[in-house]
Amino acid sequence: MKFAVVGAGAIGGYLGAKLAIAGEDVTFIARNRNLAAINANGFKLINEDGSTQHATQVRAVQAMADAGPQDVVLLTVKAHQVGDLLPDLQALVGPQTVVVTMINGIPWWYFHQLGGAHEGRGLDSVDPGGRIAAHIAPDRIIGSVVYPAAELLEPGVVQVIEGNRFTIGELNGERTARIDALSQAMIRAGFKAPVSKDIRSELWIKLWGNLSFNPISALTHATLEDICRFPASRALAAGMMAEAQKVAEALGVQFKISLDKRIAGAEAVGAHKTSMLQDVEAGRAVEIEALVGAVVELGRITGVPTPQIDAIYAATKLLAHTLAQQKARVGLQSI
Repeated sequence: MKFAVVGAGAIGGYLGAKLAIAGEDVTFIARNRNLAAINANGFKLINEDGSTQHATQVRAVQAMADAGPQDVVLLTVKAHQVGDLLPDLQALVGPQTVVVTMINGIPWWYFHQLGGAHEGRGLDSVDPGGRIAAHIAPDRIIGSVVYPAAELLEPGVVQVIEGNRFTIGELNGERTARIDALSQAMIRAGFKAPVSKDIRSELWIKLWGNLSFNPISALTHATLEDICRFPASRALAAGMMAEAQKVAEALGVQFKISLDKRIAGAEAVGAHKTSMLQDVEAGRAVEIEALVGAVVELGRITGVPTPQIDAIYAATKLLAHTLAQQKARVGLQSI
């Protein structure tokens, strides 16, 4: 199969390299130093156990038109970056192309092919004006939940921290030939790629932690372990998660694990900095709308109050605004 990986960062590099090593035709859409490094040296993976793998049969291009139509487009950028890809993304799309959204948080397509009272509704928090929905047809989309953690050490080199599971699912819950083919290709590459009949409920399980731990860590500069072990922050995270659960359940979502178990799972990760904290420390744009703002919006849509989420959302939005305005980054410094 022909795969285009749009976003040659940690997760995109991990996916693309493993797929290429397994024999798939992989093209990375990349820029600057990443573009040059991939074309010169391929993509190197450092696995959890310290072993290394090297994908040499890959190529990278900057212009999507240079890649041409693909069988599968893996969107591995952050949610707020998707709009910047339009309309160039159309160059990767042929008659049978599927677009797999490997993006954290609530996706722009949440209400598409869901049925019910909100069918087809857009979300201003993640797709203002419906621009993304207008460029990517819902019937092309396969949803995904990204569980692994990885880090781009340098251009063309990814360190896998833990995990190899990518749950995928059709938006309407059907089991189709195309999703089976994608799952099998990923399995051949060494990933766990279960097909879910309810991808939205799967999304909420991961989002449950992201919507609380990410902004709390960005504001406090604490790791997952610290947030879960400090009583006040643990209670705050639990309160935000409880509000989010009521929102999700109002939308028909079923949670397969308990809130306490989800917190325990985050604590077990240890002294890990969330992606939002890493962005604050690096001075990058903060991925707040898909992780928190969309939950606030869904609360308004369902009529479910979210006072704790609202407060943390406002504080984190102000932090992001200040960092962008000052072109600054924030980190702890030992004294």
